[in-house]
Amino acid sequence: MNSTNGMTDLPDIGKISGEAFRKLIFPHLGAARSEVLVGPRHGVDVGIVQIGNRAVAMTTDPVFIVPEYGFERAAWFATHILASDVVTSGLPPAYLAIDLNLPLTIREQELHTIWTTIDSECKKMGMAIVCGHTARYDNCHYPMVGGATVMAIGNVDEYVTPEFCREDDKIIITKGPAIEAAGIFATMFPGYLAETLGQEFSQKAQNLFYKMSVVDDALTAVKVGVRDAGISAMHDATECGVYGGIFEIAQAAGLGARVNISQIPFEDCVREICDLFKIDPYKSISEGTLIITCREHKAEAVVGMLNGTGIKAAIVGDLVPAKHGISAIENYKERKLEHPQVDPFWRAFQEALQNYGKLENI
Repeated sequence: MNSTNGMTDLPDIGKISGEAFRKLIFPHLGAARSEVLVGPRHGVDVGIVQIGNRAVAMTTDPVFIVPEYGFERAAWFATHILASDVVTSGLPPAYLAIDLNLPLTIREQELHTIWTTIDSECKKMGMAIVCGHTARYDNCHYPMVGGATVMAIGNVDEYVTPEFCREDDKIIITKGPAIEAAGIFATMFPGYLAETLGQEFSQKAQNLFYKMSVVDDALTAVKVGVRDAGISAMHDATECGVYGGIFEIAQAAGLGARVNISQIPFEDCVREICDLFKIDPYKSISEGTLIITCREHKAEAVVGMLNGTGIKAAIVGDLVPAKHGISAIENYKERKLEHPQVDPFWRAFQEALQNYGKLENI
């Protein structure tokens, strides 16, 4: 941890903590404007602005291109990372503004593959690319090659955020933990997986890559209704995984949570990959896992609709009064659930690169 002028410690790598956000970022948010319905908040994936009788949800993230995935897969992942946050508003993605600050080493064919894949995925989602910037510069490097803002549009009574959560709302989780961690390990180290767990396992595990998106999860869930008619909030479980995501959505709602660990679903191959690379799946980065809070009377319908489209989902717990805190039930025992703070994936990934990178020619 590094300290800056005696202020809140910053992590060596990854997102800043909730404490750092509250001390360093939250007090300085520019001009106050009445049309901002939801501003920056830790654990909330979107901002919401009202324009007339319409709600505009916005989110901004890096453009994350990993050449080792192959440029087509890398661009698919980059586009879905961007869209996955905005759909947690419950609104469909509509517009993309994107800045590409590309390394000098990129070739025309590689940029063509990246851009046509982004174009194709945007068309599938109904999202128009409305503005941007594209250039090559010195000192720009993969994987962070720019930034983008995605906007989603709907009526002001159609969006969701944790402010609509209530005590006794059910907590639903899609796909399960460590989707991104396992998907990246499977994609980057197929030879090592084949050597240790078998060629058939390695090939099957690579299917996890295309589960690293919550676009379909979120847009399917809200079909049952929103707020008192169904979904109250949604959160994409990225850094610090399922544990971090549950903690963040409960805190953002001003409530507690009680989660039964045994009810959380798992995708095939995830447990074995996490065991192999010695990471806790529940604390590990999990783009592709959607945490949903839902009114009790609609929870079963949400799970049924998700399962019916081929998305694993299960009711895993409840929101409870804040005084009860955030807890997990495991092996019939209840314990306090802490935010992991540091995602174990990053260290494990660096160690894997050092130990097995030559096997994969990385």
